[in-house]
Amino acid sequence: MALKEENFKRAVLWDAAEGKKVSCKLCAHRCVIGEGKLGRCCVRKNIDGVLYSLNYYKVCSANPDPIEKKPLYHFQPGSSTFSIATMGCNFRCEFCQNWQISQAVVEDGRIDGQAISADKIVAAAVHSGCKSIAYTYTEPTIFMELCDDCGRLAKKKGLSNVFVSNGYQTAEAIDFAKDWLDGINVDLKAFSEDYYKRLCKAHLQPVLDTLKYIAKETKIWLEITTLLIPGENDSDDELKKLAEFIVNEVGADVPWHISRFHPQYKYTDSAPTPVKALERAEQIGREAGLHYVYLGNVPGSKSESTFCYNCGRALIERIGYQVSANHITNGCCPDCETKIAGYEL
Repeated sequence: MALKEENFKRAVLWDAAEGKKVSCKLCAHRCVIGEGKLGRCCVRKNIDGVLYSLNYYKVCSANPDPIEKKPLYHFQPGSSTFSIATMGCNFRCEFCQNWQISQAVVEDGRIDGQAISADKIVAAAVHSGCKSIAYTYTEPTIFMELCDDCGRLAKKKGLSNVFVSNGYQTAEAIDFAKDWLDGINVDLKAFSEDYYKRLCKAHLQPVLDTLKYIAKETKIWLEITTLLIPGENDSDDELKKLAEFIVNEVGADVPWHISRFHPQYKYTDSAPTPVKALERAEQIGREAGLHYVYLGNVPGSKSESTFCYNCGRALIERIGYQVSANHITNGCCPDCETKIAGYEL
Protein backbone atom coordinates (compact mmCIF):
# COMPACT_ATOMS: atom_id res chain seq x y z
CA MET A 1 0.00 0.00 0.00
CA ALA A 2 1.52 3.31 -1.04
CA LEU A 3 1.76 5.88 1.73
CA LYS A 4 1.33 9.60 1.30
CA GLU A 5 3.03 11.85 3.81
CA GLU A 6 -0.07 14.03 4.10
CA ASN A 7 -2.17 11.06 5.27
CA PHE A 8 0.04 9.07 7.65
CA LYS A 9 2.79 9.64 10.20
CA ARG A 10 5.21 6.96 11.32
CA ALA A 11 4.28 6.18 14.92
CA VAL A 12 6.44 6.39 18.01
CA LEU A 13 6.81 3.81 20.79
CA TRP A 14 6.46 0.43 19.10
CA ASP A 15 8.57 -2.61 18.33
CA ALA A 16 8.54 -5.01 15.42
CA ALA A 17 7.15 -8.44 16.32
CA GLU A 18 7.04 -11.83 14.66
CA GLY A 19 5.38 -12.20 11.27
CA LYS A 20 5.06 -8.51 10.44
CA LYS A 21 3.17 -7.85 13.65
CA VAL A 22 3.99 -4.79 15.73
CA SER A 23 3.89 -4.33 19.50
CA CYS A 24 2.59 -0.92 20.54
CA LYS A 25 4.08 0.50 23.76
CA LEU A 26 2.02 3.67 23.93
CA CYS A 27 -0.71 2.67 26.38
CA ALA A 28 -1.44 -0.08 28.87
CA HIS A 29 -3.44 -2.11 26.36
CA ARG A 30 -0.03 -2.88 24.77
CA CYS A 31 -1.68 -4.00 21.55
CA VAL A 32 0.02 -6.56 19.35
CA ILE A 33 -1.24 -5.54 15.92
CA GLY A 34 -1.28 -7.78 12.89
CA GLU A 35 -0.37 -6.52 9.42
CA GLY A 36 -3.17 -4.35 8.05
CA LYS A 37 -4.91 -4.15 11.44
CA LEU A 38 -5.69 -1.32 13.83
CA GLY A 39 -4.82 -0.95 17.49
CA ARG A 40 -7.52 -0.66 20.12
CA CYS A 41 -7.54 3.13 19.68
CA CYS A 42 -8.41 2.65 15.97
CA VAL A 43 -6.00 5.42 14.95
CA ARG A 44 -2.74 3.43 14.82
CA LYS A 45 -2.34 0.96 11.99
CA ASN A 46 0.19 -1.70 11.06
CA ILE A 47 1.05 -1.19 7.39
CA ASP A 48 3.55 -3.70 6.05
CA GLY A 49 5.11 -4.23 9.46
CA VAL A 50 5.41 -0.54 10.33
CA LEU A 51 3.10 1.25 12.79
CA TYR A 52 1.59 4.50 11.57
CA SER A 53 -0.54 7.22 13.17
CA LEU A 54 -3.70 7.87 11.16
CA ASN A 55 -4.73 11.03 13.03
CA TYR A 56 -1.54 13.12 12.98
CA TYR A 57 -2.85 15.20 10.08
CA LYS A 58 -6.44 15.28 11.39
CA VAL A 59 -6.74 18.05 14.00
CA CYS A 60 -10.43 18.33 14.85
CA SER A 61 -10.29 21.08 17.48
CA ALA A 62 -7.99 24.05 18.05
CA ASN A 63 -9.05 26.97 20.26
CA PRO A 64 -8.14 28.88 23.44
CA ASP A 65 -9.66 27.83 26.77
CA PRO A 66 -9.25 28.89 30.39
CA ILE A 67 -6.75 26.55 32.04
CA GLU A 68 -9.37 26.05 34.76
CA LYS A 69 -11.60 24.27 32.22
CA LYS A 70 -9.19 21.33 31.97
CA PRO A 71 -9.52 21.38 35.05
CA LEU A 72 -6.12 22.55 36.30
CA TYR A 73 -6.45 24.90 39.27
CA HIS A 74 -2.86 25.00 40.50
CA PHE A 75 -1.20 25.39 37.09
CA GLN A 76 -0.74 28.97 35.84
CA PRO A 77 -4.14 29.94 37.31
CA GLY A 78 -6.15 32.51 35.38
CA SER A 79 -4.22 31.88 32.16
CA SER A 80 -5.44 30.71 28.76
CA THR A 81 -4.36 27.44 27.16
CA PHE A 82 -4.56 26.58 23.48
CA SER A 83 -6.55 23.34 23.28
CA ILE A 84 -6.03 20.86 20.45
CA ALA A 85 -7.44 17.41 19.78
CA THR A 86 -7.68 14.67 17.20
CA MET A 87 -10.33 11.95 16.98
CA GLY A 88 -10.04 8.59 18.74
CA CYS A 89 -9.62 7.08 22.19
CA ASN A 90 -8.28 3.95 23.85
CA PHE A 91 -11.26 3.82 26.27
CA ARG A 92 -14.93 3.14 25.54
CA CYS A 93 -16.54 5.15 28.35
CA GLU A 94 -20.32 4.88 28.13
CA PHE A 95 -20.70 8.33 29.70
CA CYS A 96 -18.13 10.16 27.55
CA GLN A 97 -18.76 13.90 27.28
CA ASN A 98 -16.90 14.16 23.98
CA TRP A 99 -18.11 10.95 22.38
CA GLN A 100 -18.77 12.63 19.03
CA ILE A 101 -15.01 12.92 18.47
CA SER A 102 -13.63 10.22 20.78
CA GLN A 103 -15.81 7.32 19.62
CA ALA A 104 -16.61 8.13 15.97
CA VAL A 105 -13.54 6.20 14.82
CA VAL A 106 -14.74 3.11 16.69
CA GLU A 107 -18.35 3.35 15.60
CA ASP A 108 -17.98 4.17 11.91
CA GLY A 109 -14.27 4.44 11.11
CA ARG A 110 -14.44 8.17 10.66
CA ILE A 111 -11.39 10.38 11.36
CA ASP A 112 -12.36 13.97 10.62
CA GLY A 113 -10.05 16.95 10.86
CA GLN A 114 -7.48 18.90 8.94
CA ALA A 115 -3.72 19.00 8.69
CA ILE A 116 -2.33 21.77 10.90
CA SER A 117 1.42 21.79 11.37
CA ALA A 118 3.05 22.03 14.77
CA ASP A 119 4.49 25.39 13.70
CA LYS A 120 1.01 26.77 13.00
CA ILE A 121 -0.46 25.36 16.22
CA VAL A 122 2.26 26.92 18.34
CA ALA A 123 2.03 30.20 16.42
CA ALA A 124 -1.74 30.27 17.03
CA ALA A 125 -1.18 29.66 20.74
CA VAL A 126 1.27 32.55 20.93
CA HIS A 127 -0.99 34.83 18.87
CA SER A 128 -3.94 34.01 21.17
CA GLY A 129 -1.97 35.08 24.25
CA CYS A 130 -1.98 31.57 25.71
CA LYS A 131 0.65 30.45 28.20
CA SER A 132 0.34 26.79 27.33
CA ILE A 133 -0.94 24.20 24.89
CA ALA A 134 -3.44 21.62 26.16
CA TYR A 135 -3.80 18.23 24.49
CA THR A 136 -7.37 17.50 25.46
CA TYR A 137 -11.01 16.65 24.59
CA THR A 138 -9.95 13.15 23.47
CA GLU A 139 -7.11 11.04 24.89
CA PRO A 140 -3.82 12.81 24.03
CA THR A 141 -1.80 9.62 24.34
CA ILE A 142 -3.25 8.37 21.06
CA PHE A 143 -2.00 11.42 19.18
CA MET A 144 1.39 11.40 20.88
CA GLU A 145 3.25 12.09 17.64
CA LEU A 146 1.53 15.47 17.24
CA CYS A 147 1.86 16.20 20.97
CA ASP A 148 5.59 15.55 20.77
CA ASP A 149 6.17 17.82 17.77
CA CYS A 150 4.04 20.62 19.25
CA GLY A 151 5.36 20.14 22.76
CA ARG A 152 9.02 20.47 21.87
CA LEU A 153 8.42 23.52 19.71
CA ALA A 154 6.16 25.08 22.35
CA LYS A 155 8.91 24.84 24.97
CA LYS A 156 11.27 26.71 22.64
CA LYS A 157 8.67 29.48 22.36
CA GLY A 158 8.26 29.76 26.15
CA LEU A 159 4.95 27.90 26.34
CA SER A 160 4.05 25.09 28.73
CA ASN A 161 2.29 21.84 27.77
CA VAL A 162 -0.51 19.97 29.57
CA PHE A 163 -2.41 16.73 29.05
CA VAL A 164 -6.00 15.98 30.02
CA SER A 165 -5.85 12.21 30.16
CA ASN A 166 -7.38 8.92 31.25
CA GLY A 167 -4.00 7.94 32.69
CA TYR A 168 -3.50 4.79 30.63
CA GLN A 169 0.01 5.67 29.48
CA THR A 170 2.84 3.19 29.80
CA ALA A 171 5.92 4.23 31.75
CA GLU A 172 7.67 4.37 28.37
CA ALA A 173 5.14 6.93 27.12
CA ILE A 174 5.51 9.09 30.23
CA ASP A 175 9.29 9.00 29.88
CA PHE A 176 8.92 9.91 26.20
CA ALA A 177 6.90 13.04 27.09
CA LYS A 178 8.39 14.15 30.39
CA ASP A 179 10.96 16.55 28.89
CA TRP A 180 8.22 18.78 27.45
CA LEU A 181 5.09 17.86 29.43
CA ASP A 182 4.64 20.26 32.34
CA GLY A 183 1.22 19.36 33.74
CA ILE A 184 -1.46 16.69 33.54
CA ASN A 185 -4.97 16.15 34.82
CA VAL A 186 -5.69 12.43 35.07
CA ASP A 187 -9.19 10.99 35.37
CA LEU A 188 -9.30 8.52 38.23
CA LYS A 189 -12.77 7.44 37.20
CA ALA A 190 -13.44 5.12 40.12
CA PHE A 191 -11.65 2.88 42.59
CA SER A 192 -13.20 -0.30 41.26
CA GLU A 193 -11.95 -2.78 38.67
CA ASP A 194 -15.56 -3.69 37.88
CA TYR A 195 -16.35 -0.07 37.03
CA TYR A 196 -13.39 0.23 34.66
CA LYS A 197 -14.12 -3.08 32.92
CA ARG A 198 -17.86 -2.55 32.63
CA LEU A 199 -18.12 1.14 31.76
CA CYS A 200 -14.73 1.97 30.20
CA LYS A 201 -13.51 -1.37 28.76
CA ALA A 202 -10.22 -0.87 30.59
CA HIS A 203 -8.57 -1.70 33.93
CA LEU A 204 -8.00 0.23 37.15
CA GLN A 205 -4.44 -0.81 38.05
CA PRO A 206 -2.65 0.79 35.07
CA VAL A 207 -4.20 4.15 36.00
CA LEU A 208 -3.02 3.78 39.59
CA ASP A 209 0.44 2.87 38.31
CA THR A 210 0.49 5.95 36.08
CA LEU A 211 -0.47 8.24 38.94
CA LYS A 212 2.23 6.86 41.19
CA TYR A 213 4.84 6.99 38.44
CA ILE A 214 4.09 10.62 37.54
CA ALA A 215 4.11 11.68 41.19
CA LYS A 216 7.28 9.83 42.19
CA GLU A 217 9.41 9.65 39.05
CA THR A 218 8.74 12.92 37.18
CA LYS A 219 8.42 16.64 37.77
CA ILE A 220 5.11 16.85 35.88
CA TRP A 221 2.48 18.79 37.85
CA LEU A 222 -0.45 16.46 38.58
CA GLU A 223 -4.14 16.98 39.33
CA ILE A 224 -6.84 14.30 39.48
CA THR A 225 -10.51 14.34 38.46
CA THR A 226 -13.31 11.94 39.39
CA LEU A 227 -16.69 12.20 37.67
CA LEU A 228 -19.17 11.13 40.34
CA ILE A 229 -21.95 8.96 38.87
CA PRO A 230 -24.88 8.10 41.15
CA GLY A 231 -24.90 4.46 42.19
CA GLU A 232 -21.67 3.65 40.37
CA ASN A 233 -18.67 5.19 42.12
CA ASP A 234 -20.16 7.33 44.88
CA SER A 235 -20.26 5.05 47.92
CA ASP A 236 -18.53 6.33 51.04
CA ASP A 237 -16.36 3.22 51.18
CA GLU A 238 -15.08 3.57 47.63
CA LEU A 239 -14.49 7.30 47.94
CA LYS A 240 -12.54 6.81 51.18
CA LYS A 241 -10.30 4.25 49.47
CA LEU A 242 -9.81 6.54 46.49
CA ALA A 243 -8.97 9.58 48.62
CA GLU A 244 -6.63 7.56 50.85
CA PHE A 245 -4.85 6.25 47.76
CA ILE A 246 -4.21 9.81 46.58
CA VAL A 247 -2.91 10.90 50.00
CA ASN A 248 -0.74 7.85 50.65
CA GLU A 249 0.51 6.95 47.18
CA VAL A 250 0.40 10.18 45.20
CA GLY A 251 0.49 13.05 47.69
CA ALA A 252 -1.74 15.22 49.87
CA ASP A 253 -0.82 18.27 47.76
CA VAL A 254 -2.33 16.78 44.59
CA PRO A 255 -5.64 18.59 43.90
CA TRP A 256 -8.70 16.34 43.60
CA HIS A 257 -11.55 17.59 41.38
CA ILE A 258 -14.93 15.95 41.97
CA SER A 259 -17.18 16.63 38.99
CA ARG A 260 -20.93 16.48 38.68
CA PHE A 261 -22.23 13.96 36.18
CA HIS A 262 -24.84 14.79 33.56
CA PRO A 263 -26.33 12.01 31.35
CA GLN A 264 -24.30 11.60 28.16
CA TYR A 265 -23.75 9.25 25.22
CA LYS A 266 -24.91 5.70 26.14
CA TYR A 267 -25.37 6.42 29.84
CA THR A 268 -28.62 8.36 29.90
CA ASP A 269 -30.78 6.54 32.44
CA SER A 270 -29.15 8.13 35.49
CA ALA A 271 -30.07 11.46 37.01
CA PRO A 272 -27.39 14.14 37.42
CA THR A 273 -25.27 13.79 40.56
CA PRO A 274 -26.96 15.36 43.59
CA VAL A 275 -24.95 18.29 44.92
CA LYS A 276 -25.14 16.75 48.40
CA ALA A 277 -23.32 13.68 47.10
CA LEU A 278 -20.55 15.89 45.74
CA GLU A 279 -20.29 17.73 49.03
CA ARG A 280 -20.09 14.43 50.89
CA ALA A 281 -17.26 13.31 48.60
CA GLU A 282 -15.48 16.61 49.23
CA GLN A 283 -15.78 16.04 52.98
CA ILE A 284 -14.36 12.53 52.61
CA GLY A 285 -11.40 13.90 50.66
CA ARG A 286 -10.63 16.50 53.28
CA GLU A 287 -11.00 13.99 56.12
CA ALA A 288 -8.52 11.72 54.32
CA GLY A 289 -5.98 14.55 54.45
CA LEU A 290 -6.13 16.06 50.97
CA HIS A 291 -5.13 19.72 51.00
CA TYR A 292 -7.06 20.81 47.91
CA VAL A 293 -10.49 19.42 46.98
CA TYR A 294 -12.73 21.05 44.37
CA LEU A 295 -16.25 20.57 43.05
CA GLY A 296 -16.76 20.78 39.29
CA ASN A 297 -19.87 21.47 37.20
CA VAL A 298 -21.44 23.23 40.21
CA PRO A 299 -21.36 26.90 39.19
CA GLY A 300 -21.18 29.32 42.10
CA SER A 301 -19.97 26.76 44.62
CA LYS A 302 -17.54 27.97 47.25
CA SER A 303 -15.55 24.84 46.46
CA GLU A 304 -14.49 26.27 43.09
CA SER A 305 -12.01 28.47 44.93
CA THR A 306 -8.64 27.65 46.50
CA PHE A 307 -8.18 28.04 50.25
CA CYS A 308 -5.13 27.69 52.45
CA TYR A 309 -5.41 24.26 54.05
CA ASN A 310 -3.58 25.57 57.14
CA CYS A 311 -5.43 28.78 58.05
CA GLY A 312 -8.44 28.77 55.70
CA ARG A 313 -7.58 32.02 53.89
CA ALA A 314 -9.16 32.43 50.45
CA LEU A 315 -6.26 32.32 48.00
CA ILE A 316 -7.60 31.98 44.45
CA GLU A 317 -11.21 33.10 44.04
CA ARG A 318 -13.08 31.61 41.10
CA ILE A 319 -16.46 32.02 39.49
CA GLY A 320 -16.86 29.16 37.04
CA TYR A 321 -13.71 29.02 34.94
CA GLN A 322 -12.76 32.62 35.68
CA VAL A 323 -10.31 33.72 38.36
CA SER A 324 -11.55 36.88 40.04
CA ALA A 325 -8.64 37.25 42.48
CA ASN A 326 -5.34 35.55 43.25
CA HIS A 327 -3.88 36.40 46.68
CA ILE A 328 -0.98 33.93 46.67
CA THR A 329 2.27 35.76 47.42
CA ASN A 330 5.59 34.25 46.35
CA GLY A 331 3.93 30.84 46.24
CA CYS A 332 2.64 31.15 49.80
CA CYS A 333 -0.45 32.08 51.77
CA PRO A 334 -0.14 35.81 52.57
CA ASP A 335 -1.50 35.29 56.11
CA CYS A 336 0.31 32.22 57.50
CA GLU A 337 3.05 31.80 54.86
CA THR A 338 2.14 28.17 54.21
CA LYS A 339 3.63 26.97 50.92
CA ILE A 340 0.92 26.42 48.30
CA ALA A 341 1.63 23.58 45.88
CA GLY A 342 1.42 24.32 42.18
CA TYR A 343 3.08 25.40 38.94
CA GLU A 344 3.64 29.14 38.45
CA LEU A 345 0.99 30.21 40.93
